[in-house]
Amino acid sequence: MNRLKLYLLALTALIVCSAKADEGMWLLQLMQQQHSIDMMKKQGLKLEAQDLYNPHGVSLKDAVGIFGGGCTGEIISPEGLILTNHHCGYASIQQHSSVEHDYLTDGFWATSREMELPTPGLKFTFIERIEDITDIVNAKIAAKEITETESFSGAFLQKLAEELYAKSDLKDKKGIVPQALPFYAGNKFYMFYKKVYPDVRMVAAPPSSIGKFGGETDNWMWPRHTGDFSMFRIYADANGEPAEYSTSNTPLKTKKHLPISIKGLKEGDYAMIMGFPGSTSRYLTVSEVKERMESENEPRIRIRGARLAVLKEVMNASDKIRIQYANKYAGSSNYWKNSIGMNKAIIDNDVLGTKAAQEAKFAEFARKQNNTDYAEVVKKIDDLVAKTAPLNYQFTCLRETFFGAIEFGSTLLSKTREALVEKNDSLIKVRIEALKETYDEIHNKDYDHEVDRKVAKALFPLYAEMIPAEQRPSIYKLIEQKYKGDYNKFIDDMYDNSIFANRANFEKFIKKPTVKAIDNDLALQYCQSKYDLLEQLIGQLKDMDKELALLHKTYIRGLGEMKLPVPSYPDANFTIRLTYGNVKPYDPKDGVHYNYYTTTKGILEKENPEDREFVVPAKLKELIEKKDYGRYALPNGDMPVCFLSTNDITGGNSGSPVLNENGELIGCAFDGNWESLSGDINFDNNLQRCINLDIRYVLFILEKLGNCGHLINEMTIVE
Repeated sequence: MNRLKLYLLALTALIVCSAKADEGMWLLQLMQQQHSIDMMKKQGLKLEAQDLYNPHGVSLKDAVGIFGGGCTGEIISPEGLILTNHHCGYASIQQHSSVEHDYLTDGFWATSREMELPTPGLKFTFIERIEDITDIVNAKIAAKEITETESFSGAFLQKLAEELYAKSDLKDKKGIVPQALPFYAGNKFYMFYKKVYPDVRMVAAPPSSIGKFGGETDNWMWPRHTGDFSMFRIYADANGEPAEYSTSNTPLKTKKHLPISIKGLKEGDYAMIMGFPGSTSRYLTVSEVKERMESENEPRIRIRGARLAVLKEVMNASDKIRIQYANKYAGSSNYWKNSIGMNKAIIDNDVLGTKAAQEAKFAEFARKQNNTDYAEVVKKIDDLVAKTAPLNYQFTCLRETFFGAIEFGSTLLSKTREALVEKNDSLIKVRIEALKETYDEIHNKDYDHEVDRKVAKALFPLYAEMIPAEQRPSIYKLIEQKYKGDYNKFIDDMYDNSIFANRANFEKFIKKPTVKAIDNDLALQYCQSKYDLLEQLIGQLKDMDKELALLHKTYIRGLGEMKLPVPSYPDANFTIRLTYGNVKPYDPKDGVHYNYYTTTKGILEKENPEDREFVVPAKLKELIEKKDYGRYALPNGDMPVCFLSTNDITGGNSGSPVLNENGELIGCAFDGNWESLSGDINFDNNLQRCINLDIRYVLFILEKLGNCGHLINEMTIVE
């Protein structure tokens, strides 16, 4: 039996000793084979595997889905009502906001179905079916239809997904999208049939002073008092099938929704989370962890920090700009602070030492197995990383500065130039129409040219400090030659005089388009130079990344064998997973103990009317002072806000349901804790905590502040 078959057998082996109780983002489809369901029951679960995931029937899986493109949401009523985080719904809330209707500041409450707001572009995705396609992929490798490297590629997997979908009974069903993905670094492959609903409407969102209470200061921190929730609703056609927005669509009659428990919780209670964790890297070597710190996190921290400082200043000075840039700022800030916390936690938690110990143990395992591939794989990875690290540093700086922070520019003018050179009148007309669309895309409602100019003035010189002259985009040579290295002068020239800079310049060009005008356009020269360098770096990294993928396949297979009979879980890749644990406090450092829950007392303790992050709405303050909490209060009369659990989560899990031993909703996951931000690389059982919003606080805000009792009446409440 070859090593691959041995490893696959290992994935389904009977467990005679358990893994760390709370670590693991477990695959639903392997719960019984890996006996993770047995471990959950030992922790307190009262349900069976079929209740969680039933490939031939309805289960909890059918009440959980992908909200938008990067979060999780859950169905909490028979009529398609979705609960997710406020920060997950933030882009949609911002999309509907204006100075006249500032839902970010004031909140939004649809007190009737007619008030629910269509949200173009927002989708909700269910997982219809999961199939193991490992044998199909391996057969293609064995038959030399593809190489082992090609088996990881998006092109091959998408083609395979389409082929399998075409042969399936779901082929003609509405809204079905197939996706094939590798797991365990390509040692396993699964096919997902997704059902996508494109008509999703905004129903409820608290004001940001509740939904983002604590803002950037409290992000990733405990104790927490953030009411991080929003609600949406799925609409469908008359047959309950996915359909684009139409006034004739009606709320989806869902096949499964989560009952909601307001019975309360206590320390030690069972808690599980079902959701879509985005990305983890639990199987990195020491050299790869260092690369993450130095080639990705450090430049990201520096570049985003500079941009955020500019945005913060202009947002504080203008409500219009605050609304325009709210979502951009929040998205950038989140992983800026995450990168800071990750690097700190890697050092504080001695992740490098833990990884080194794992490598030493693996080397001994390889020696005992007399396995040359295993014995050599870590050294081969390290040798490659020595080559990729400096290139990845360049890549991160380029991407963060010129593709992530500075928005202005387009390369589309080059296609117009080709048409002009060819003197092809019909093609010129087509290109001009495309340019009009591009102008509108650049100058969209969430873009301010002067704000972007300020960002560019901060980042052009910063990038030059971080990257040697010979490694920069060619536009820097022009700045040196034509502008004597004066970045501000170059940027003003580009932002004032480029074709896309303003409506007057643009109209002048399209009335009389010329090759000369295009050749002299600074924004085009800038954009071409950044894309040229991007292409160059990708080309340099391409083959090394392929080689690294094969080495990881070997390394992760070996680590799985070494752990036997304890099962292994694959790194997160934004597919549905289950993590289980308990409600639990923690001690972050000597002499410090954190309780497992917070109450509204902490909201008033943190209140600061002079700080936008800690403003408390007058109505909420009145409710807290009167202790007007209704049936949602604790036995002592306090109102719970957030709680901690030991669940293993990461980005993508935002909005995930936190469920008790009976599968009842007790909260909504929204964050990790500062002390364990190295968790994407190494899980620390003592420090790792998931920060969750207590469902009772959600219902309290919904009823008492939003006057949305009709929504609560839709739900199945367990008292």
